[in-house]
Order: sequence, then C-alpha cells, then structure tokens
Amino acid sequence: QVQLVESGGGLVQAGGSLRLSCTMSGSNFESNAMAWYRQSPGKQREVVATVGKGGVTWYATSVKGRFTIARDNAKNTVELQMHALTPEDTSVYYCAADPTNWPPRRDWGQGTQVTVSS
Repeated sequence: QVQLVESGGGLVQAGGSLRLSCTMSGSNFESNAMAWYRQSPGKQREVVATVGKGGVTWYATSVKGRFTIARDNAKNTVELQMHALTPEDTSVYYCAADPTNWPPRRDWGQGTQVTVSS
C-alpha cells in the first residue's frame, strides 16, 4: 500500500520561504513521477509542479521562478522549495505519485496547510 506523507507546511509572512517534503513508502519511488498540487477553499485542485522519473521538471506559470521541485531517490522523497510567497499561495498542498500518468495523480498524501500572511 502506497503512503505519501507530507510535512513542512505552516504560517509565513509574504515574501518568505517554506520547504515542503513528501516521503513515499510502499512503492518503488524511482518508478513514480511525482507532483505537488494545491487546493484552496472553493477552488479546484491545481498542479503546481511535477518531476518525472528521469528528473525532468514542470511548473505552473504562477510559481515558475519561485518554486523548485526536487526528488531524492535515495531518500524516497520529493521536496518543494517555495520562495517569494504571496497570500495567493495560501492553500493546502498535496503530494501525488503515479507510475503511468501525467500529471501524476494515482496516489495522494493527506495534505499540508501553507498560509501566507500579508
């Protein structure tokens, strides 16, 4: 059974930084593409960043240049480093994994809250 556990959310002031981490168990991490999504109240869940099995990355326009996704196959972990945060980045952030589809969406973590104060 695949488990994805996120950590690193919290409250930060606008302009600040946070790093989210997601650790996978129960599956071969290297066989999965990974992604970070976010969902705010009343809005659809949106993909923020993805990293493929080979390390190729993709970013939503809204976060390009501010967020960096990185995977560590030795630690079964994917991180999302977020800089220059704005209140619009406030959301619940979810980690996702998928061996087949893009964007990755088969397995999900429980989510971690990120709140950016103005």
